[in-house]
Amino acid sequence: MITDWSPDALSAPGNVLEVVRAPHPVLAMEGAVVDPLDPAMIQLAADLVATMRVSPGCVGLAAPQVGVAAQMFSLDVSAHPKTRTCHGVFVLCNAIVVEASRNEKGREGCMSVPDFTGDVKRATRLTVSGVLPGTTESVTITTDAFEARALQHEIDHCSGKLFLDRVAGAHAVYPRKVYQ
Repeated sequence: MITDWSPDALSAPGNVLEVVRAPHPVLAMEGAVVDPLDPAMIQLAADLVATMRVSPGCVGLAAPQVGVAAQMFSLDVSAHPKTRTCHGVFVLCNAIVVEASRNEKGREGCMSVPDFTGDVKRATRLTVSGVLPGTTESVTITTDAFEARALQHEIDHCSGKLFLDRVAGAHAVYPRKVYQ
């Protein structure tokens, strides 16, 4: 169960990595499926958590955002005011959406697109399956609201998509007003 996992289970000190910005080509690449037991992937998981933690306002960070075309991301929405359901801090490898429903438009931002936000339609109820790094344990997460939106945002990164690829048009993109 995901509640039994923490970044400490990685037994690797995380390094803070540089976050790449659009239009960096890695952000448009489909991420490779990863071996969650590979020591390089365990290190990457620790690095994602460390980088996410030092980035103000960051609730998730995908491997492509640190220049690695891999299907892995970290997530922690516990401090966000729009969070309803929260599974704490975790990293998922090779995540897929199992079920999604109740699409709703909401504003999104991204560390790789720091100057803009945009309105994106996403499912507000979501079930995702993936593997925890450092294990072969498959987990299924069922969530809603903000955590569901954040999961979809990070899974998109792993598929080579930015939130800008999902906005309805230029009218739904806005200059960022608050820098955190």
